[in-house]
Amino acid sequence: MPILQVNMMEGRSDEQKEALIHELTEACYRAVGAPRESVRVLINEIPKTQFGIGGQSAKKLGR
Repeated sequence: MPILQVNMMEGRSDEQKEALIHELTEACYRAVGAPRESVRVLINEIPKTQFGIGGQSAKKLGR
């Protein structure tokens, strides 16, 4: 059972996250032949205050 873990900054819509889950599942199916129903995708959303880019928080940078 493949488990794919994604860390990304908060702010994407539910529709975008659904699309990501679908596309990652399909990629795993194609790449390693894992049955789609066995693929697990975990999305960890990181608050913008806890996501650093170039020495500053994403919130401070307006991301």
